[in-house]
Amino acid sequence: MKSFFNKLLLSAVASIAISAHVYAAKPAFYFQIKVYHFKTDTQENKIDFYLKNAYLPALHRAGIEDVGVFRPIVQDTSEKLIYVFIPLKKLTDLDRINTEIGKNSEHAESGKSYLDAAYDQAPYSRVESILLKAFSAMPEYSLPKLNTPKNERVYELRSYEAATENLSFNKIEMFNDYEVEIFSKLNFNAVFYGQVIAGSKMPNLMYLTTFNNKADRDSHWAAFGPEYKKISGLPQYQHNVSKNVTLFLYPAEYSDF
Repeated sequence: MKSFFNKLLLSAVASIAISAHVYAAKPAFYFQIKVYHFKTDTQENKIDFYLKNAYLPALHRAGIEDVGVFRPIVQDTSEKLIYVFIPLKKLTDLDRINTEIGKNSEHAESGKSYLDAAYDQAPYSRVESILLKAFSAMPEYSLPKLNTPKNERVYELRSYEAATENLSFNKIEMFNDYEVEIFSKLNFNAVFYGQVIAGSKMPNLMYLTTFNNKADRDSHWAAFGPEYKKISGLPQYQHNVSKNVTLFLYPAEYSDF
């Protein structure tokens, strides 16, 4: 009888522990990355003015506290880019903030030159949108802890495409099981890790790490190599990346981080 009650007690404790773990698990954030494609300095100035004076203030009013705006350190001369990172607590926030901004008179007035641009004087070539869901190992975004001026910083945006959906899930598992922990231990100042759930290049995952400068970036990756080597040869994680695209960015002076 005593043995029975001991088993019952252990079972109850285990059940409570599992319930507490499930209850404590944080829901994953969603992230939108808007990519403005443009060609001329005039277009760039219009986009910058709109983002700084109309769009970011409107996002702040809608409850989005931290918005990142970034440019490639080396811009393509044929097509230039500006990246805008928008964190969302819920997927439905995407529709909510767009609706609120669309009805906001202050946004309409502040962004008039951009919003009411003539058809033959468009401020961009196209606007691309990428939607991501945060990894379970880091369900929320994190602001980088850096001490250099924004124009010296190096933000590294990586995109890992896979041959199939299952192989992409496998790479995400590799991040959740090992890589996020390594990046955290080595202080890579990651802003987010996310699975692309809507975008032009899928299956895919993306993540953003940040550094004080290029030398800081290079030293961090040198330290990462030996740690990654311990897991890269594991048989369960083979062939899970078919294409790696790395972009080096720096934040606009009006970016929130």
